[in-house]
Amino acid sequence: MFRFVLLLLAFGLWVQVVQGEEDPYLWLEAIEGEESMDWVKQQNKRSLGVLTDDPRFKALEQEALEILTSDARIPLGSIRGKHVFNFWQDANSVRGILRRASIKSYASEKTVWETLLDVDALAKSEDENWVYQGYQCLGPKYELCYIRMSRGGTDASVYREYSLAEKRFLPKGFVLPEAKSSVQWIDEDHWLVGSNWGEGSLTDSGYARIVKLWKRGEPLVDAKVVLEGEATDVGLFANVYRDKNSVYPLVIRAIGFFDFEFHWLNGESVVKLPLPTKANLQGVLNGKLMLILNQEWLFEDVRFPQGAVVALDMSSQTPELVYAPTSRESVESVDVGGEAAYVELLDNVVGKVRRLELNKGKWQSTTLPLPDNGVVSIQSVNSETDDLLVSFESLTVPDSLYFVSGQESKKIKSLPAFYDAEDVVVDQKFATSKDGTKVPYFIMANREVLESGNAPTIQYGYGGFQAAILPVYYSDPARPQHGALAGRMWVSRGGVMVLSNIRGGSEFGPGWHSAALKENRQRAFDDFFAIAEHLIETGVTSPDKLGAIGRSNGGLLMSVALTQRPDLYAALDIGVPLADMRRYNKLLAGASWMGEYGNPDIPEEWAYIKEYSPYQRLLPDADYPEVFFYTSTKDDRVHPGHARKMAAKLSDQGHPFLYFENIEGGHGGTAK
Repeated sequence: MFRFVLLLLAFGLWVQVVQGEEDPYLWLEAIEGEESMDWVKQQNKRSLGVLTDDPRFKALEQEALEILTSDARIPLGSIRGKHVFNFWQDANSVRGILRRASIKSYASEKTVWETLLDVDALAKSEDENWVYQGYQCLGPKYELCYIRMSRGGTDASVYREYSLAEKRFLPKGFVLPEAKSSVQWIDEDHWLVGSNWGEGSLTDSGYARIVKLWKRGEPLVDAKVVLEGEATDVGLFANVYRDKNSVYPLVIRAIGFFDFEFHWLNGESVVKLPLPTKANLQGVLNGKLMLILNQEWLFEDVRFPQGAVVALDMSSQTPELVYAPTSRESVESVDVGGEAAYVELLDNVVGKVRRLELNKGKWQSTTLPLPDNGVVSIQSVNSETDDLLVSFESLTVPDSLYFVSGQESKKIKSLPAFYDAEDVVVDQKFATSKDGTKVPYFIMANREVLESGNAPTIQYGYGGFQAAILPVYYSDPARPQHGALAGRMWVSRGGVMVLSNIRGGSEFGPGWHSAALKENRQRAFDDFFAIAEHLIETGVTSPDKLGAIGRSNGGLLMSVALTQRPDLYAALDIGVPLADMRRYNKLLAGASWMGEYGNPDIPEEWAYIKEYSPYQRLLPDADYPEVFFYTSTKDDRVHPGHARKMAAKLSDQGHPFLYFENIEGGHGGTAK
């Protein structure tokens, strides 16, 4: 009876919170407020003390640094004209250097690099906390570029024109002030820009509502408006494609996170393309706009299947089918060369690359000769010669980079092994979710550990935004679920690593994603719990030895695991999470994700969101596993208030937790 009364009281407080009457931790949403930052610093000091005092910490830190700063990492790059461009960070270049090498030199054993921009030196000379965010150079010469940088790792960035010939920022060149912008070169004298143009120019999600054509030498305020959207849109984004003959400036109006309108700046006219809203543009090949369909599409009397690759003739504005995947395939991306398109494909979560070429009016598909049973990623395609750089890896096989020309592939670079994988096995298994769906997962461990059973196990998951979770060896920025780090720091110590391919991702195409949208979000959580239960049922582990990790949308997944199934886990690692789903759409970029989760301000949609919103479902008398939250003050995508409020509420309820907030770093944790 006493427990029932406590539950009623907790429910009453919960109702007050969701109705907006009371949130005692609202003050923690003041990102850099004095009171909230004092709280952050106190938590950081306490948690760092606990973690660094652990006798295992120094050895693990050293192992991680050896991998993350190793000079043996493959310098993955992009082919631009006659060069391969690469951005490189190591112990001597903490902020990194942008560099390039000739294609011939890059493919040789000893690459000769030409440094283009030293970000460490730039930050020092300008006394700015610059974090490199990317570049784009204007083809076909690739000598005139913009460099994108942010202060402290935020999404909001500064764009500055840079000459590779002079190796300097042009004093009278294009400079776009700090904002969440999208920028594309049209020609030497024009940028297509979506940015913050002043009051009323942003959407509710904080992205550009207006895209303009900015001419060299013209004041930014005088740039010509190309297209305006609505405040309720996610945003408008500049996009420019080129083929051998033409330039195609496009404006993508994101009505929702997964719904778009596509507008073509054709001379002086802006033409809305006759495309479905759920499509992803990939490039232009010989006047044909290549796209992936995220929905079935009926155009006149022709039906195109969900997940297919389709080409829209830009002259006639008519579509044609290029490639239709099977039910176990997922088209992840399409890269366009000069004469062919290349599909990066998952076949039962195993990577492949197919060349798509128009021959006598018919599209033909050819599988490229690459290793099997791993992750295959197209790194770059030469738009002139159709040569490719393609990488192959798995949880136990270090990355190898292949130069592919026609039907010939040559390994040109490879990563050394960062751990001994001789006795490590990786299996793909399936769990049965609550609704009967078979959900795959990868399990990685030493053979003897699996044979013995009941081992310490970490389960990784994400389950959202059509992002597949793949068994990669190493990728920048590195994550603890990647093979190199997991193998060296966890599996070699007798642990088991599990990658969960739950619904919400793209492992089996857009239908696998849409199955867990909005009112069906619980399916992703149920899939994750089904895998945990399968690991326990098959003797791999037990609840007192099972932990889980996830970040961003995966941080939401972990927070739901905390509140819905604390019985399954001994510890949870929750990174840059969403947690307060009552207010998520009012915090930073949150409004842009309502296509994924729903709108909590609509009663009918809050009715299903409240069933899992972790912040509202924390209870004082629950038996929760210990939690480690981490986030960043400079994260201008997922508000750090989510993690702060969860930790503060757990603290007041008397539950164990650790909390660390990087004062820099942004959502991806990219700061020094």
